[in-house]
Amino acid sequence: MESDALPYDSPRLTRNNFDLLRLLFAATVCLVHAYDLSGYPQLAWLGHVLSPASALKGFFVVSGFLVFMSFERSSSLASYARKRMRRIYPAYFTVVLLCAVGLPAVGSQGVGGIFSLAWGKYVLANLVFLNFLQPTLPGVFESNPMAAINGALWTLKIELMFYLMVPFFVFLFRRFSRLPVLVLIYCLSLAYVGLLAGMAERTGSGIYLELARQLPGQLSYFMAGAFFYYFLPQFERRRIWSLLAATLVLAVNTIFPLPFLEPLAIATVVVFFALFLYVGNFAKYGDFSYGVYIIHFPVIQLLVHSGWFRDHPGRFLATLILLTGIGALAMWHLVEKRFLLRNSHYLAGASLSAAAATELAPDQGTPVR
Repeated sequence: MESDALPYDSPRLTRNNFDLLRLLFAATVCLVHAYDLSGYPQLAWLGHVLSPASALKGFFVVSGFLVFMSFERSSSLASYARKRMRRIYPAYFTVVLLCAVGLPAVGSQGVGGIFSLAWGKYVLANLVFLNFLQPTLPGVFESNPMAAINGALWTLKIELMFYLMVPFFVFLFRRFSRLPVLVLIYCLSLAYVGLLAGMAERTGSGIYLELARQLPGQLSYFMAGAFFYYFLPQFERRRIWSLLAATLVLAVNTIFPLPFLEPLAIATVVVFFALFLYVGNFAKYGDFSYGVYIIHFPVIQLLVHSGWFRDHPGRFLATLILLTGIGALAMWHLVEKRFLLRNSHYLAGASLSAAAATELAPDQGTPVR
């Protein structure tokens, strides 16, 4: 029987590893892109060891868990909307404009490219999350293996659409029942992916696979994260058996695909490590994962364009990590943190760390993503 009680007061919701997991996921995408964009053979091992696809799926699971929690904890729809836009848009706006204004200087057209129609199209399209309409700037990175300015931004439009759909989903949960609605949306998402994958196989056209990884195709991971938020007490009682079952599913999935179980299995593993193996309060340092994610791509492109480390892939990778880390740190302190509400768990986490001498309990902060 489904319970109407939500796990608001669970200490696990304030002492968790979500910040650390997001940073690891962002770092995974960054490192694999280092090889994909440079093509340096010495870095090919990164693509064999790390999986950016799995990292993105993990991102969407975490987002499903935390964004539904954010909505349920918001006093109004307007409050929820403010939190979401404050979290995602200031840094996004900043990185789009920095690239648009700064990168033409290294392009073949110089700063004159700023006055072109293509430049204006790039700015407008990217500021409204439609980066696929104009992923390049005139004359910039033309000699690179890929000319896109920031190819990692494609997931942000999906994240934004998730934010917009959450109030509607919660309305359905309250109008009908959570579990049936969750299962229905989960299954429809997977059916969408299966249909387009079949069309891609029959026609040989890659456009269907590209469409399959867009919004409807990612909903299964987002809703799996939501499932664990709403049914956290039930999962907690069966967490070990659930983890073992999920591990088995993922192992079998590498040999015999289990598409209808894979998102739930990934969500099980992600939520287990987020909530039941607490390793420390990373929020006290801030959330650098978003900065890493939206900054790393143009940094890689700049390094490849410069050609400075063409014969030294190790130095290329070290420089990328250093510059991306500095950029993420600056983005957090100069942009992101300034737009957060005072009850954000990042600000609360920092305050709790500073107040440790007064023995303030570490789980008093309110986690608002």
